[in-house]
Amino acid sequence: MTSRAALLLPVLLGVLLGVGGFTLRYAEGLSYFSTNPQACTNCHIMQPQFDSWQKASHHGVATCVDCHLPHDFIGKYVAKAENGWHHSKGFTLQDFHEPISMKQKNAQIVQENCLSCHEDLTEHMVYSATHHPDAVRCVHCHAGVGHGERASLGGPPSNETPEGDSP
Repeated sequence: MTSRAALLLPVLLGVLLGVGGFTLRYAEGLSYFSTNPQACTNCHIMQPQFDSWQKASHHGVATCVDCHLPHDFIGKYVAKAENGWHHSKGFTLQDFHEPISMKQKNAQIVQENCLSCHEDLTEHMVYSATHHPDAVRCVHCHAGVGHGERASLGGPPSNETPEGDSP
């Protein structure tokens, strides 16, 4: 290795670590490892969802993590990583859908969490809701439960939802 390459490698590594560290701090990256709903408002686009959740019926019993992430350790952090990647890419490139909406995979997580928390009420009624892709989802009738009145997520289905996304 030449002396020039030996100097260039640490400099590039230092720049990469410096920019990465600055970005992590600026984006409050470590807050996403918490279960604090306030972390979801680090992105300005999520403020309406946070505000409406504070007024919704589930505010006292469920946080963002309870509804929007799997409850098992591995699944939770895999979903956080996937969503973090998609959110970072979307906000960096400004190519996200307005109003923000869930992808099918995340809608399935919400559905499974509804059924898990309300199992005593739903076990005999909706077994097929988690096993059939065309089944009616809990949020079809209970759209305002998590976020109150329509706040980009919830409310009546919109014809503006992109294909593959769930209202």
